Formats: sequence, structure tokens, C-alpha cells
Amino acid sequence: MDFQLTDDQRALRDGVRALLEGRFGRQALRTALDTPGLDRSLWRELGEAGFFALTLPEAEGGVGLGLPEAVLAFEQAGRVLLPGPLVATHLAADARVPGAATGQAVVTAVQGGLVEWLDEADVVRGDASGAVPLRSVDPLTPLHRVPDGGGTDPLAAPLADPLAAPLAVLLTAAEQLGSASRTCELAVQHARTREQFGRPVGAFQAVKHLCAGMLERVGTARAAVYAAAVTADPLDIAAARLLADEAALHGARDCLQVHGGMGFTWESDVHLHLKRAWVRARRSGDVTESEEMLAGDLLVDPPGAAV
Repeated sequence: MDFQLTDDQRALRDGVRALLEGRFGRQALRTALDTPGLDRSLWRELGEAGFFALTLPEAEGGVGLGLPEAVLAFEQAGRVLLPGPLVATHLAADARVPGAATGQAVVTAVQGGLVEWLDEADVVRGDASGAVPLRSVDPLTPLHRVPDGGGTDPLAAPLADPLAAPLAVLLTAAEQLGSASRTCELAVQHARTREQFGRPVGAFQAVKHLCAGMLERVGTARAAVYAAAVTADPLDIAAARLLADEAALHGARDCLQVHGGMGFTWESDVHLHLKRAWVRARRSGDVTESEEMLAGDLLVDPPGAAV
């Protein structure tokens, strides 16, 4: 099986990256921190570009691509910390929720007792009655808590696609992968340019080891996420989720270490990646659910057990 990207997939990845970096570059990210709320014009631009309709059939107004292409797009969204309920809106487009595919509607969902961007959403999937606002650790992801978990998780039950729950996990893993890749780049860039004792800090062995570990985790997570996008197997997706979460969370912490005290300041972007990674890790069920799924698959009958 060939997991190498095709020319068309590379073109899609590069095109989405150019769109997002041009429309939501670092200056736009810092502006978003100072002006709470979802940028509706950006949301509509994403819809016009087909971001939410990548896997929707062409006959229904979509782009008609597959899950691997959606993963590539969401990886780029993770790189730039694009805000908003991206995964929920994408799945809503597949479920034919009016306005979701074109970006005319912002769709969120109750997941694990939490709901993102509730005040900005036009459509809420699941019961958000009695939701109360939380102080989110991520300044670009407002959260509400729903009493009693909000009933059935709409992304855990079959919708238009029986893979809805695994797809939510995989697209979130793709975002984590993009964030991990970006923090690795930030760490290497800082290690090359920041000098201490007359030498770049990257010349010191401890910093080299941190950067090497980040690169290794990103590469492993990328292989797992891309493979899961091809197989669409729930177990592969669970493994990809664990590796992507580790790459994003551990990588952001290591990036902070490389930056030293500078990484903890508000002016740095590193802490934003860590905070978003924390929030994503709670989405679509916590890591424990993926661990339990994989552990269950590994169970074997004890010696002498009846068959």
C-alpha cells in the first residue's frame, strides 16, 4: 500500500496552507486574541473554498474528495490555530445540515458534556439546554459545560455516515498533527537564531535532544494519521489519535523549554499551541477511550479457555 501523497494531494495541501496563512497569518491570530468572536467573513471564505465540503459528493455541491484530503486540510488548519468548530461543521456538511457546506452556517456539537463556540453557533447538534460558560484555557476556544453530559453525543452516534464518531476523532488528530508540526518548526527556528554564551542555543546537546524528540514524534504521528485516513479503521484512528495528541502536547511543552522564559510570555505563540492542544484532547471523548479501544483489541483468551 502506497501512503505517499499524490501530486493532486500535494497541490491541495499547499493550496490550503497558502489560503490559511494568507487569511489567518500571525497578525490575524494576534488580532483574534484581542477581539473575541468568530470571523464570519473568514468562515464564508472557507466555505467558498470547499473546506467544509471536501468529502461531500460533487452531485450535492461538494468537492467530492476523500478522507485523506480532508485530513490534509485539517492538518493545515491546526498549523495556524484556525479557530472555530471546524470538525463539527465539516461533519454537519456531510450530514446535509443546511448552510454548513458553504460556510453560511456555523455548526457546533455537544461532546462529552462540553460544547465549543455555543454563543456563535447557528446550529447546535445535541441538547445544550442549561449550558453554562466555562473559563476556557484556550482564549480562542470558548466553552460551555452541559449538565448531565447533554444527552447523547451527536458525533458518537451514526449520522449520515456510520464513521461519524471515528471521523471526528481523526480530523481532530489531524489538527493536533498540524499544531505539533508547527511547534517543532518554531523550536528549531528559535534554536538556530537565539544565542547564549556567544553560540546558538541549538548547539547545546540538551536543546538538540528536545528538537530531535519533537521531530520523531511528529513523523510517527503523521504516518499514523495518514495511514488511518486511508484505512478508515476505527482502531487505526484510535492509535493515530493517541500519537497525535502526544506529539501536540509533548511537543508544545518541549517547544516551551527550547524558548525558555520567553515561551511563557503572552507575546509568544507557543503557549497558544499548548492550550489548544489541551482543549482538542478533550474533544470526541478523552484519550482514555482510545486507549480502552486499543487495549480491548489486544485482549486474548487465557490459556486453556474454552473456545
